[in-house]
Amino acid sequence: MAPVRVSVVIASTRPTRIGHHVAAWVVEALDGLTAPDGRPVEVTVHDLREIALPFLDEPGQPADGNYTHDHTRRWSAAMSATDALVLVMPEYNRGYNAALKNAIDYLYAEWEGLPAGLVGYGWHGASYAKSALRQTLERVKMTVVDGPGLSFGQTLTQEGEVGADDTAQAALGAMLAELVAGARSAS
Repeated sequence: MAPVRVSVVIASTRPTRIGHHVAAWVVEALDGLTAPDGRPVEVTVHDLREIALPFLDEPGQPADGNYTHDHTRRWSAAMSATDALVLVMPEYNRGYNAALKNAIDYLYAEWEGLPAGLVGYGWHGASYAKSALRQTLERVKMTVVDGPGLSFGQTLTQEGEVGADDTAQAALGAMLAELVAGARSAS
């Protein structure tokens, strides 16, 4: 039985970011999770800082899928091998960050039908950023599953220490269960 392949994407690329701490919290919650049909869940973390996509530099339209650059082909292969996606994202000025928007814009067909869970963090739990991102993800035909928003001073320190309460833990668990149940490989 093939595993359900879940990719966790760390969206922040800032030198002082804390997204990797939030991603670790998500990965820990995925540990030992199984699909409704009993298949195991296999997790891969993709860090946009390490992937280092330049601003969109493909000469053709992403919808055509004719990629000329190796970095685009690698990103495409990683997302094509994904059954469900978790985007761990900060909120900057009531929006989501440019590196995440850029990574989305590089591809098109790879997103269709992909369930994507949103885990945000910031001063207001990234509620504005998640709302803005939802519109973009729905445009590229992803299925959006809302997840928890961690707030500085409540469920998250500025140093990245996650102190999620029962509500945030339950929201994460519900999001992950919905993602795994709706994974592309399940259909």
